[in-house]
Amino acid sequence: MNKHNILFIGLDTHKEFSQVALLEDGRGVKAVNYGKIKSTKQSFIKLARTLQSKYPSATLHFVYEAGPCGYWVYRLLTSLGHCCYVVAPSLIPKKPGERIKTDKRDALKLAKLLKDEELTAIYVPEPDDEAIRDLSRARDRAMNDLKDAKYQLKALFLRNHIQCKVNDNWSNQHLRWLTELVLPHPSQQIVLTEYIGTITERLKRLQRLDNELHNQIKNWRFYPVVKAIQAMRGIRIVAATGIIVELGDLRRFDHPRKLMAYLGLVPSEHTSSDKRKLGSITKAGNIRARRLLVECAHSYKHKPNVSTELKKRQESISKEVNDIAWQAQLRLCRRYQRLMARGKHRSVVVTAIARELIAYIWAISREVAVAPVKPELRISRVPA
Repeated sequence: MNKHNILFIGLDTHKEFSQVALLEDGRGVKAVNYGKIKSTKQSFIKLARTLQSKYPSATLHFVYEAGPCGYWVYRLLTSLGHCCYVVAPSLIPKKPGERIKTDKRDALKLAKLLKDEELTAIYVPEPDDEAIRDLSRARDRAMNDLKDAKYQLKALFLRNHIQCKVNDNWSNQHLRWLTELVLPHPSQQIVLTEYIGTITERLKRLQRLDNELHNQIKNWRFYPVVKAIQAMRGIRIVAATGIIVELGDLRRFDHPRKLMAYLGLVPSEHTSSDKRKLGSITKAGNIRARRLLVECAHSYKHKPNVSTELKKRQESISKEVNDIAWQAQLRLCRRYQRLMARGKHRSVVVTAIARELIAYIWAISREVAVAPVKPELRISRVPA
């Protein structure tokens, strides 16, 4: 048997089964189909041991697409001491005339592209980071569900020409007015009661998730970063947590421009010869982090100011971080007004502010010490 340095293994993972393809390191070697295995930990452990015994001098390099099955395959294979890469499906090269797609072809394609170094691995969060991200996303989903329920109730009032005389919507006074409201038809009264019950239930659900989020992040290793970036205007604990859980460790970016491009906040470009054309932003990367940054950017339309609430958030933060936050407020408020004076659309201005806002968040993250990952969290337990 020939000795090989690297064995490239393409995996097309699914819920029940996974397709496996092998490609040996060498010139002119073709990828071969290994077959299907069950998508269980025991099957992947057996696959790794079989390939290691068959190719004792080779280093195993696994690759698979990111999907709904999560990162347990990555963590399992890395805990066994093998190299594993998770790639984004949108970044996999595809031929224009390619019309046939099967699991076998996908696995073979991944092995070939990994060998040719044409794949870009994504950032895989640690297990505890992913757990906080799930909680943050659940809170975001609860907020959206609450908004949907409120929209349905408002639509009912609009269809029946019912106007509320309480100015403060969804206050205690407004909720009392809803319970005292009587509609002309019994069927509509049932609908009103159900809508009110749904809103009340979802308000309690949102409050529970808010409390859990506040309690859980205090023991999180990125909590110092979450606390530090709240020194900036327009960024409170929910937005700060959402940005950090989606982006992870910002220190892996050696320059803020790479972080801007990662979030898709840079303009698209088409340059040919001496002609250069810039388009809209690329909108690549994490959608939720980009949306949170745009929401926070709206706060910089006002003049620079440190409110009482912002001052309280800055009390337990170092002077270096507070100086960066004040510098960001001076620059971003001035830039917001300058772009609006030039006649730019408000959405364009807010996007430009969000692009620079993440640069200041990156600068703050480098001023804060983050606890290292615990060994028991870095390596998942592998069954015997």
